Amino acid sequence: MFHIIRTTSDNPDFQNLTSELDDELCRIYNTNKEDYEEYNRITGLPTVILAYENEAAIACGCIKQFDTHRIELKRMFVKPGFRGKGIASMMVHELERWGKELGYGSIILETGKGQPDAIALYRRLGYTNIPHFGEFPEESRSVCLGKDLI
Repeated sequence: MFHIIRTTSDNPDFQNLTSELDDELCRIYNTNKEDYEEYNRITGLPTVILAYENEAAIACGCIKQFDTHRIELKRMFVKPGFRGKGIASMMVHELERWGKELGYGSIILETGKGQPDAIALYRRLGYTNIPHFGEFPEESRSVCLGKDLI
């Protein structure tokens, strides 16, 4: 059985899982960790969740303030052996709930076109295309999605 905890970006399990995420993204997009390290680094963030099976960390995600009304969903990752079991959906729902508790009206995210399963998941959860934002506003490999929380 899986369970989700709320934690911070200082949690070693979060740091280990995001390192695995970075490795996977480098494989998908044929890049190096150093190329995007400054954009992917999450420190001092109090809004991180982890999913566990028994005592093993198997998934992570977080939200961070984008502006006064929106949060950004970031660093979503489920270990390959645990995909297809609904864990990512549970995690997104938990992060959305947390965002509502904090008073945000909408949630946004950026993901890559090389991750069609992630895009399909977000669309199933009610996310729709929004204009590009962030560090790579014209990045041809990325897709930006958003959803109202209210």
